[in-house]
Amino acid sequence: MSKPQFETYDPHGHDASVHTAETLPYGVYRDTYRPAYEAEAYFVTEPALPLPRQVPGVPGAAAPDAETVTLDRGEPTVALYRGEPTVVLGRGEPADPRECAEPTVVLDRGEPTVVLDSARAAAPGGRAARRRRARSAERPESAVRRLLPQALVVAFLAGGTTAFVANDKAVELSVDGRPRTLHTFAGDVSELLAEEGVRVGEHDMVAPSRDARLASGDEVSVRYGRPVRLTLDGEQREVWTTAHTVDGALREMGVRAEGAYLSASRSRGIGRAGLALDVRTERAVTIMADGRTRTIRTNAATVREAVEEAGVTLHGQDTTSVPPDSFPRDGQTVTVLRVIGSREIREEPIPFGVRRTADPTLFKGTEVVDRPGRPGLRRVTYYLRTVNGVREKPRRESSEVVRGPRKQLVRVGTKPRPHSVQGAEHLDWRGLAACESGGRPDAVDPSGTYGGLYQFDTRTWQSLGGSGRPQDAPAEEQTFRAKKLYLRRGATPWPHCGTRLRG
Repeated sequence: MSKPQFETYDPHGHDASVHTAETLPYGVYRDTYRPAYEAEAYFVTEPALPLPRQVPGVPGAAAPDAETVTLDRGEPTVALYRGEPTVVLGRGEPADPRECAEPTVVLDRGEPTVVLDSARAAAPGGRAARRRRARSAERPESAVRRLLPQALVVAFLAGGTTAFVANDKAVELSVDGRPRTLHTFAGDVSELLAEEGVRVGEHDMVAPSRDARLASGDEVSVRYGRPVRLTLDGEQREVWTTAHTVDGALREMGVRAEGAYLSASRSRGIGRAGLALDVRTERAVTIMADGRTRTIRTNAATVREAVEEAGVTLHGQDTTSVPPDSFPRDGQTVTVLRVIGSREIREEPIPFGVRRTADPTLFKGTEVVDRPGRPGLRRVTYYLRTVNGVREKPRRESSEVVRGPRKQLVRVGTKPRPHSVQGAEHLDWRGLAACESGGRPDAVDPSGTYGGLYQFDTRTWQSLGGSGRPQDAPAEEQTFRAKKLYLRRGATPWPHCGTRLRG
């Protein structure tokens, strides 16, 4: 066995292998690493160790409020007191020699601890056994001096190691249902996601929130949003969901799917690109047809489908009170209309127009028809419908002009009318008119030669300044022309009725 590095000089010639520096009482030497021959000249007491924390199961450690460290005989142990490693001794000797193994300082959950190397203690007769027997004779103070350098090294490493361990966190990150456990130094959820390259958008869900602080053992869940182009009972809209299946999306949106029609199975997965989903919930619809009323529950897409589900068949021109292709609403009442229709063609006249032009040769109030008008002809098609036995008003469908109308041309006099004719005002012109034409301005004789109140022929009429035919002129103008004729020829133009002029 080799000698210790620092032996005590003994002038009396004692065995130096037995009396070493480590076996002398603690505090005799100023420096435990100074050779013994130098240490004998200095008898300076070492400063007391830091106050040790009371360690359960380690007797001999001072109370927390003690000012000095009292080391009892026993096995050395390293513990933490106020964040610093401290060497304490436990009372009693181990009963089993194998328990006197080589002490080793390790970190247990961030704290330095002395453990026994059982491998080196397995052979009682070996080198480790001889070392244990030799050390069993040493005093506790020597053991303290031997372990003190280890404790100082541990104290130096413990600060950095403790900070390293405190910042390292074991968390579980689940992205879209795929969990994994990882170690991270991130302070909050946002740093963790950025560290792992997980991008989230406004429709994605992160739990806990992105600004939540992280601690070891936390669970972070990220669920991506998926667009769903939902058509619910005929109304289209786009919604976002974090569910992975159609069934989960329906529950998330609060859609009642019992008895509903789904365009995709509930177990179908929803990818990141989303999907289009048509949902028709079950509704109550009342069908009235042929004097009967039927109420059914249906998820039909159109009124026509609902009517057929009620056992009602539409024939020919039959229809419903609402558009057959419309979406049936819950609680809606639909009436089936039995329709019988026919078409009818009718010919209708087209009225002719009248075009009037001013004529200064005619007295005011006088109109002369140069060309009589003629009505046109139109052919019209009507649709006649009977609904549930009641005939409706004919509906005009189309029309066709067979013959166009011809306008009537009329000249309107603008010449001022004379007030009187001197020499003829005292005669009974009313009586003459009654005798000649019965007092009718438009009277015409059977031959068509004479016309008007006074039965002018056309030639005589025009010679008196009249235009057109006398029977087309106003009664006042006819009387005026008759007076002028009297001044020219007397009563001879009226051989049978001329005597009436004298009364």
